[in-house]
Amino acid sequence: MAARKEETGPSMIETFQEFKETKNIDRTTLVSVLEESFRNVIAKIYGSDANFDVIVNPDKGDFEIHRNRIVVADGDVKDENKEISLADAQKIEPDYEIGEEVSEEVNFSKFGRRAILNLRQTLASKILELEHDSLYNKYKDKVGQVVSAEVYQMWKREVLLIDDEGNELHLPKSEQIGRDNYHKGETIKAVVLRVDNENNNPRIILSRTSPMFLERLLEAEVPEVNDGLISIRGVARMPGDRAKVAVESYDDRIDPVGACVGVKGSRVAGIVRELCNENIDVINYSSNIQLYIQRALAPATITNIKVDQENRKAEVYLQPDQVSLAIGRSGMNIKLASMLTEYTIDVFRVVNEDEADEDIYLDEFSDEIDQWVIDAIKGIGLDTAKAVLNAPRDMLIEKADLEEETVDQVLHVLKAEFEQ
Repeated sequence: MAARKEETGPSMIETFQEFKETKNIDRTTLVSVLEESFRNVIAKIYGSDANFDVIVNPDKGDFEIHRNRIVVADGDVKDENKEISLADAQKIEPDYEIGEEVSEEVNFSKFGRRAILNLRQTLASKILELEHDSLYNKYKDKVGQVVSAEVYQMWKREVLLIDDEGNELHLPKSEQIGRDNYHKGETIKAVVLRVDNENNNPRIILSRTSPMFLERLLEAEVPEVNDGLISIRGVARMPGDRAKVAVESYDDRIDPVGACVGVKGSRVAGIVRELCNENIDVINYSSNIQLYIQRALAPATITNIKVDQENRKAEVYLQPDQVSLAIGRSGMNIKLASMLTEYTIDVFRVVNEDEADEDIYLDEFSDEIDQWVIDAIKGIGLDTAKAVLNAPRDMLIEKADLEEETVDQVLHVLKAEFEQ
């Protein structure tokens, strides 16, 4: 029986047709979900749907339901759902006999309002489940890939984006570059960081701060990287400020750094703009950790390096005029170098022998500097006044876990001793 203008028929089919068009649900899945939804309602009404035929045609927007029952002698009906008396069967067709099967059309609209509401709820649940499955399956294999999406809504903690199929994507505040400024309707790029799927409710998380984002942008911009001739061995970022990228070529004829940077920086220029003018340093990777650290600390020139591979630590010694270059503004250069090489790097000024002879042990300053402060500094391996003066201020604050004011007071006391 074709669905006429009943309360449920056409609206239900139209709902699924619309879902099929927008969510790319294939016809087989669509028919299966429709049939299962009808059967769930039938089973609740009759106790079983085993003897029902449900025929769905989503293309035409109609459906048919038939109930099949066996003809039994009058008075022998034990299950009205699966059996029909001979007298009732012959009212349908006069030539029916005992033992034959009667197939009878069922008008779904006559099941009542409760059944109609039940069907709507079942369909809505199945649609939501299919929608979630479709979204999860689409994006689970896109983790690590760059996508473009339109800014739809901006909140304090995240930005909501919409892809070209109307799916919601989330860009948390923690994954945004500090200088990012979004406007509703604009299209932005980001990398798919992960797909959360708690309680079968997919949530697509994007990132513009992940090292993966910079790596994928380089792959898209540099053909040699995309073709596998150049390998990206490491990426370290201070998003929106500065980044270091280590590259390696498998072809001696190719300069990996030059290929990535391009003539006059032409290849990284677009990436720099995309990353809010993030300064990108590209260096040659080396399996020699000492050389790798030296390159990572560029533009500083290193005098000597001591490497503890077991604890992944390195002590770097530089001439006084190179220390600030190695550390960089706000300690950014040394932090990126540590992130890139995965080594803890400590920087020390080179002290000549004459200066070393004039050094003073920290314990001698116990009358001017609290003992707990002296012990904290000695705890990071600095026992003398000049060792402290030669160490970077930021390192003293971070490694010794001291307040800036405390470190500045210590440095003031030590400098005054040698100025006398």
